[in-house]
Amino acid sequence: MNKLSVIIPAYNESASLPSFLPEVIEYLTKLNLNPWEVIVVDDGSSDETGQIVSDFHHKDTRIKLISLLRNEGKAMALQAGFDYADADIIITMDADGQDNPKELSRFISRLGEGFDMVNGWKKNRKDSFIKNNTSKFYNYFTNLLLREKLHDSNCGFKAYRKKVVRSLDLYGELHRYIPALVEASGFSLSEIEIDHRKRKFGKTKYGGDRFIKGALDLLTVLFITRFKNRPLHAFGSLGIIVSSVGIAISFYLSWLSLVDGQKIGDRPLLLLAVLLIVVGIQIVMTGLLGELITSIKKESKRYQIKEVTDDV
Repeated sequence: MNKLSVIIPAYNESASLPSFLPEVIEYLTKLNLNPWEVIVVDDGSSDETGQIVSDFHHKDTRIKLISLLRNEGKAMALQAGFDYADADIIITMDADGQDNPKELSRFISRLGEGFDMVNGWKKNRKDSFIKNNTSKFYNYFTNLLLREKLHDSNCGFKAYRKKVVRSLDLYGELHRYIPALVEASGFSLSEIEIDHRKRKFGKTKYGGDRFIKGALDLLTVLFITRFKNRPLHAFGSLGIIVSSVGIAISFYLSWLSLVDGQKIGDRPLLLLAVLLIVVGIQIVMTGLLGELITSIKKESKRYQIKEVTDDV
């Protein structure tokens, strides 16, 4: 078993990898933490990313390539790396070269203090004004809604113990909320400031749609971190409230009809009462269905592998 696995998800990073991978190899060698491996997950790139990593592999079999059949997104690329990593310590880095490999030793040292996961904090971020400020905005609301106390939960530079990555099941945009998922599972978490470098090659791969996807997945994380194993608590509470409002309105209308002798058959409020009661019952039934699914769920992989270069 390897002592250390470094996972690098890459999408169209043929410009940065030729200089970045030698840096990573150099600092891993200096750590004297053998054996180690570097797993580059080619996330369906349309450039020479896969070929470049394959060339490195032929020179050093500790450099391994996982090529996804199509572009699945960063979360799936990370999950593929986690599934294939064979190490006590797993570190993730971005392929754009902005993460400084010199920080590897600091992550390992912090794990050695007893933490299960260490999150990087790009305090002096070397990105555009828009990207820097949207990141601050995102982190503020993530901390507010998920009750986190991290400065940069979406930082790609992270370190984990094996038991942590084995607990994760990433998809969609959930890579942005890994710290919340980890804490919700009961693991200990720490954060360190890291050196963040200006991008020298290529351009960012994230467009405006990431805000919509990220917001939707934030709702997913809110639900699974609080109600993953008890969906009825969420749906049931909401359903009872909705139905209770409908029942209260129906009692009010009944009072008007029985006591005051008013006609209520043509009142829109009557239709609203019936609607709220029915919708409330449906919401509760949704919670029961969620409980059933939770009880019989089975693990499944959501990505397809085209190629894995691993001689071990």
